[in-house]
Amino acid sequence: MFKYIFFIAFFITSSFAQIDANLEIVKKANTLPKILISIATDSSEIATLNKIKNSLAKDLEISGHFELIKENSSITYEQIPDILALSNKGIDLYLNLSAKKDTSGKYTLLTRLFDINSQSMILEKSFTTLKENRYPFLAHRSAISINDYFKAPSIAWMDKFVVLSVYKESGKADIIIGDYTLKFKKTIISGGLNIFPKWADKNQRSIYYTSYNYKNPTLVKVNIYTREKEIIMQSEGMIAASDVNSNGSKVLITASPNSQPDIYLYNALNKSKTKVTSYSGIDVGGQFIDNDSRMVFVSDRLGYPNIFAKSFNSRGVEKLVYHSRNNSSATSFNDNIVYVSKDNDNELSTRAFNLYLMSTKSDDLKRLTASGINQFPKFSPDGESLLFIKSYKGHSSIGIIRLNFNKSYLFELRGGKIQSIDW
Repeated sequence: MFKYIFFIAFFITSSFAQIDANLEIVKKANTLPKILISIATDSSEIATLNKIKNSLAKDLEISGHFELIKENSSITYEQIPDILALSNKGIDLYLNLSAKKDTSGKYTLLTRLFDINSQSMILEKSFTTLKENRYPFLAHRSAISINDYFKAPSIAWMDKFVVLSVYKESGKADIIIGDYTLKFKKTIISGGLNIFPKWADKNQRSIYYTSYNYKNPTLVKVNIYTREKEIIMQSEGMIAASDVNSNGSKVLITASPNSQPDIYLYNALNKSKTKVTSYSGIDVGGQFIDNDSRMVFVSDRLGYPNIFAKSFNSRGVEKLVYHSRNNSSATSFNDNIVYVSKDNDNELSTRAFNLYLMSTKSDDLKRLTASGINQFPKFSPDGESLLFIKSYKGHSSIGIIRLNFNKSYLFELRGGKIQSIDW
């Protein structure tokens, strides 16, 4: 069993880059607006507000659309900031935060945004959560609101849950949902070995995951709110959902009911399954491309793992990657593909699995990472960011690459090791 888990961990799903020749950074100015974030002096929620302030500052930094300024400036929530003093320091925007909490535990973030150049308040919004420990999402929603006000490229992905499987000990892995920074986490599946979670719909109400708590490895679909479960498919060997199309109607499943793993196309509407590959070796990790008419996948049909493409209506396959002899997983967005490749050992004699970006429309190839083991890449819904798992020097982290800004960020998981991830 664990042989299959190890194999699929490298073969399914799948510093830094430009996404392709046709995708460019869109900026309306040569310099980014400078923003200062302050906590209102008359707020009683200082401890959580400090956490929100730090999260919000990181969100705005990661957006690539603002420059954060660290200055001491404090006023009451209803007060107007010192426009002249802030202008003299070159500050363009001033964001003042406050909060309130009621007896039920409902927590509300209050925000007021001032444009120093126009000497006016331009945005006032509040954001509420039923539980205070979900404060990171208040920060994310505030950052999205500010970003949207200036009509900058969307960062709406920050408000989505990530779902991840986390090894707790040998033979035990829980499935957890959280925000992309892992400041908020909640266990939704525990007990036994539960791996390879995959969102079943864009509304993030249900997931597919692989359970080893049945007689045979089992693909399960569960509603994370009602906990209603449905068994999709069982296999004597490995099984996992590798990709779900945009409306949740189709799922690509890797399964090995008869020894060798193949890829199946599952229709979530009528519950039917169609076998897509029949190669005598290994075919795994299918990902939809070209409006669900084709898929990219990993196969060892050349004697080593590499990335191929195949139409669902034909038997022929096309080799896509001509770099390296160990390309072990891939993810796709439109014409863009990010794949995992095992690079030669470096001067420190440590193995490296790096991420590479390619386009099916050109010969461009960009390396996105430089060290460590980087796995399970996943594009954001707009294709401008990439989520992945990074393992380095015994630490396990969520990585975010902002493809248009040549920047990456890591958020370490404390307590456990990330096995796989989706958003």
